[in-house]
Amino acid sequence: MTPQEIEQLFTRADGNYLFARWGRPIVPIVFGVQDETLSIVKGAFEALCVLTGHKMAETDPELGSNVMMFFFRDWDELLGVPDLGRLIDGLDDLVGRLKASGANQYRVFRFDKGGSIQASFVFLRMDKALAEQPAEDLALSQVAQVFLLWSEAAFANRSPLAKLENGQVVLHPEIGAVLSAAYDPLMPAVAQDKSHALRLFARCQTALRPEE
Repeated sequence: MTPQEIEQLFTRADGNYLFARWGRPIVPIVFGVQDETLSIVKGAFEALCVLTGHKMAETDPELGSNVMMFFFRDWDELLGVPDLGRLIDGLDDLVGRLKASGANQYRVFRFDKGGSIQASFVFLRMDKALAEQPAEDLALSQVAQVFLLWSEAAFANRSPLAKLENGQVVLHPEIGAVLSAAYDPLMPAVAQDKSHALRLFARCQTALRPEE
């Protein structure tokens, strides 16, 4: 992955570079799945924490849970979730836009005063495309996309996952390297200068270089 490709992962639709990672331990909660799938999603969070060195916790002092993942069949179901409208500004309009566009997923982020990620809301409308994905693959892909503030188009033409020769699906090594580099303690939690992508690139090269 070139520095320019890494830069595009965090370049917004308006052309501005904006990077942010979590500034607090992650406390996920999942709605609309069975216990078996719940453990798979939790396992994906644990795997990403191992990769990045970030932490999970039992509770968030301000929000209780700071990652809320919703699995459902129709966007209108969100309008019936108690108090969700208080957490998501303009929920009615958002649902209308998502229905009109035929979207099957959407993510909302909140940030603390310093600009680090404070909370994330993940909405997954389980259409045929998502429902056909193995639960492990879907969980890993979605969790990877909430660990950083990726650009809107970061995964429009590529998946954060890769398939090994034996058929096993894993986090793509290049995306894993970016995640690991992004959570390096020496790297800033928030960045708006494109030179940040060069620093990520340098750390990715080290992470991807085969051991001699």
